[in-house]
Amino acid sequence: MSDQDVIHRFIFDNTDIRGEILSLHKTKLESGENQSTPKALLPVFGDFLSGACLLSEVLKFEGILSLQASGDGPVSMIMAEANNQGHVRGIIKLSEEDAHKALDEDFFSKATLPELLGKTSLIITIDPDKGQRYQGIVPIEEPSLAKCLEHYFYQSEQLPTQVHLFSNEEHCGGLFLQCLPAQLVTDNDEREKHWDTARALASTCTEEELFTLSHQELLLRLFHDMQCRLFEPKALSFKCSCSEARCLNALKALGQQEVYKLLAEHDLIQMDCQFCATPYAFGKENVDALFNGDTDESVLH
Repeated sequence: MSDQDVIHRFIFDNTDIRGEILSLHKTKLESGENQSTPKALLPVFGDFLSGACLLSEVLKFEGILSLQASGDGPVSMIMAEANNQGHVRGIIKLSEEDAHKALDEDFFSKATLPELLGKTSLIITIDPDKGQRYQGIVPIEEPSLAKCLEHYFYQSEQLPTQVHLFSNEEHCGGLFLQCLPAQLVTDNDEREKHWDTARALASTCTEEELFTLSHQELLLRLFHDMQCRLFEPKALSFKCSCSEARCLNALKALGQQEVYKLLAEHDLIQMDCQFCATPYAFGKENVDALFNGDTDESVLH
């Protein structure tokens, strides 16, 4: 039986190579059910969800990791977030022009990431609960998100890294390998041999295997001669972090003059969460309290 909505860390005994393997099903379906997007774009949306989960687990910090790309192509934005608690959410948007016309499903199913997004960059944001926010930027020049993430690790950590992402309409997942600094093995030729072997074996993994086999069974099939050790799984699930307080913060950031202008035009300011479609509404009483200091500051932050 396949593993679903979990991520496993694994290592190879007597080598300096670590890995992560994840599979999403319910999490992917729930993340995408409020996104108005052609079915042909669900795989690239799944790649972003998987990529965010992998990086969040690899980088090991308490807080939120997000992957975001906005461009001038047919897809105007893709964003996915994952946190240390295993909560995942995402957004995908078509450009205004493409959202209102018949779409070429064949193009979307075969297009590379640069063809979908246009000339842009991948922004990787690490937002820890404590400490400073960090952003890494990788130009989207590679054909896939997996290759962009490999470039990110080469650029930021100078560690050989391999990323495989798989996605269809209902499932998504990934396999991550990284060669760590020398500890167990110090001979360069031996280290290179271990890495080349692991990389070659990981490259034989298929979408069908990832979505139908358990992680233990798949790793045993891929790396049967490499003494692969699997750690306890971590559960992943769709969960949105939107709230009334976050909406009020967004209104406060707009500024008092702009918010009262909106209120005069519409009587009620309505906001729908882009991730989960939860509706929020604020009237004059709410706005007065916000800008007169009557809203509890502890709620807003």
